[in-house]
Amino acid sequence: MDTGSTGERSSLPLHVVSPLIPSTSLSQLCGRQVLLKLDNAQPSGSFKIRGIGHFIRKNIEKGYDHVVTSSGGNAGMAAAYASRRLGVPATVVIPESTPHLMISRLKEEQADVIVHGHVWNDAHEKAQELAQKDKCCLVHPFDHPDIWEGHSTLVTEILEQSFEKPAAIVVSVGGGGLLCGILKGLHEHGVADIPVIAMETEGAHALSAALQAGKPVSIGDITSIAKTLGALSVTQGVFDLMPGIQVLSNVITDKQAVVACMKFADEHHMLVEPACGAALAAGYCGIVQEFISKDVICNDGPVVFVVCGGNIVTLDLLMTWKNQLCILTT
Repeated sequence: MDTGSTGERSSLPLHVVSPLIPSTSLSQLCGRQVLLKLDNAQPSGSFKIRGIGHFIRKNIEKGYDHVVTSSGGNAGMAAAYASRRLGVPATVVIPESTPHLMISRLKEEQADVIVHGHVWNDAHEKAQELAQKDKCCLVHPFDHPDIWEGHSTLVTEILEQSFEKPAAIVVSVGGGGLLCGILKGLHEHGVADIPVIAMETEGAHALSAALQAGKPVSIGDITSIAKTLGALSVTQGVFDLMPGIQVLSNVITDKQAVVACMKFADEHHMLVEPACGAALAAGYCGIVQEFISKDVICNDGPVVFVVCGGNIVTLDLLMTWKNQLCILTT
């Protein structure tokens, strides 16, 4: 565990300003400049460190000295990384559906790992129980204003790095934490006219179900291979922050998400998991192009894809998904 005084640890940077780079291949596909916000370059492997790191830091400053969280992967990695950097122990509760490679990665970050339940909601109930101990800080993977505040730094960076105002921002959606951060950032910077394309996979489509119902509802079970999108319902924060911003919800198949991961690996030489592939599929499957042709995306600025990252991916896993979904390569 990292050493140093409390003051020194509390000032340690947890996330980095990630690159915003152009994508020639996706720009050609979309007929519009595409910029990639590479949060897969974060030290914890995903965007999650922005919000979860911010939340944990604030709670340590309040006197908490043990972090407890539940996660299908990326949130747990962010919590474990932030806790190690800030010098406090972390307990991460993960559902049985989490791939085994995550256990070793979490332990590398010195986290105590507990496997409990079939889906994230089961793991979170166990985490709530464990967090009853004195000075334990319960870190929700996505549902807290401090987490959204941390994620909103993505918008700050995009606006600072882009030479033009973006025409749209494309994100993957699980429980809605990243989406809330983007919405919060757009409001705070006075650019609520930038539409957000919100991408999900079938079987992890909690946002789509919520928008149809007009409120957060449970989808019953997670059947998508995009396990890190695996929340049964989205946070109410999405509905609180959405007014005034056009959120364009789209649901794709697991196959489309995995194909996007494969094409992204071929063209950009980076591995991302299907949860991240959901956002990339908006370009590879023609969704962005359709919005442009229908003037839903109406200004001439670049389309920014948030490459949210992912720890649950290896070459072997990508090939396994390819074979499971009978994906043919040309």
